Amino acid sequence: MTPLLIMNLHLTKAAFTLCLLQLLATVVAAQGSILEEYIREGLQNNDAVRQQNFLLEKNMYALQEARGLFLPQTGINTTYTTATGGRRINFPVGDLLNPVYSTLNRLTASNQFPQITNVNEQFFPRNFYDVKIRSILPLVNAEIYYNRLIKKEQISFQQAEVNVYKRQLVADIKTAYYRYLQAGQAIGIYENALALLAENRRVNESLVRNGMVNASVLARIDSEIAKVKAQAEEVRNNERNAAAYFNFLINRNLDEKILRDTLLSNNLTTIVASDTSIAVREELQKLQNAININRFALRLNRSYWLPKVGAALDLGSQGFDFAFNDQTRYLLFNLTIDIPIFSGFRNVNKIKQTERDILALQAQQSYAEDQLRLQLQTLINSYRTAVEVYKANETQVVSARRFYGDTFKRYREGQVNYIELLDAQTQLLNAQLQLSIAQENILIRLAEIERAQASYPL
Repeated sequence: MTPLLIMNLHLTKAAFTLCLLQLLATVVAAQGSILEEYIREGLQNNDAVRQQNFLLEKNMYALQEARGLFLPQTGINTTYTTATGGRRINFPVGDLLNPVYSTLNRLTASNQFPQITNVNEQFFPRNFYDVKIRSILPLVNAEIYYNRLIKKEQISFQQAEVNVYKRQLVADIKTAYYRYLQAGQAIGIYENALALLAENRRVNESLVRNGMVNASVLARIDSEIAKVKAQAEEVRNNERNAAAYFNFLINRNLDEKILRDTLLSNNLTTIVASDTSIAVREELQKLQNAININRFALRLNRSYWLPKVGAALDLGSQGFDFAFNDQTRYLLFNLTIDIPIFSGFRNVNKIKQTERDILALQAQQSYAEDQLRLQLQTLINSYRTAVEVYKANETQVVSARRFYGDTFKRYREGQVNYIELLDAQTQLLNAQLQLSIAQENILIRLAEIERAQASYPL
């Protein structure tokens, strides 16, 4: 097996640390397109990511709504009123004017002044309508202005949230894929062990026939074969579970076949990244967006003394019995100015609350930066340890393979008993499994560092 990281054993500690700090944008130089294609499929189909994208679209529509507040609002308003009963207006205009009109008619020898009746009208209108088209336009309103800025910042906040989900999904997909590959490698190791046991049984059958060993050795080999088969079946179950979880992450059928990246498994080399800072972490961006939102809210609260100016225009018609003519039509324009004077110090207290929110978010941002730096440093240290463990396990596999070969040769010559041969085989099996696990640990550590640096290109 080719080592994951080829390094000179005499590399100085400072140079080694520098190489580690330059680590990582992707896990493997020869990673190929198989895993990348799965990642693209997962980013496109994962339900959690899709949910966050829907929320992002919702915030974009909210911004469009906020921009629409600057435009005039126009609508048709219609009222119809009719009533009967209630208070009435009694005015004896006929009793007052009819005698005068009668005298005038006699003096003029005409009927130019007709008799009129007394007025008896109810207060409530009867059969009255009012139809108008009203347009309202805000001229000066700080709430609308800052509301738009807040909505824009909320879009950036949600975009960062989407990227957080995507980056975590990429790390989960890579980790699940590496564990699936490791389970496949473990199955291959157990199959090789079974092949060695089968060869041992063939050799021991020959030795038993020649009377060189006791026949009980065959029973011990059969017991060992059953044991290894059980362990292999357990690993196969782990592989099935790893495959199901991997397919779940990319939103496929749980039993769908997964392609293996042979280059990733057999020819491992690392890629380094020039940027190892945490400045691009979306978690920090979200906190900065939250601070900006509260700053806009603070400006809004501080502008409580600004007047609100608006204009309204009504074009309509009103009258009785649905009459529509020049006398019923009207045009009405009004300008409103709302100037706050006193509100019980509510605005001052709101300003103080918002200021404390900003200070709390700034403290949280500083704490998060320290946490993320600690996380990255811890992951780099874990990666360095995984590399050393891998190199040690690789040496151990070479030694165990050589030791097993020598022991098997001496066993055929009758110089050692079967227990020693079985011990040598067990050591080889365990060394190969530990090497496979160490390889998986390196890949997982690299994926975690990539996540901690937010270096995967989305």
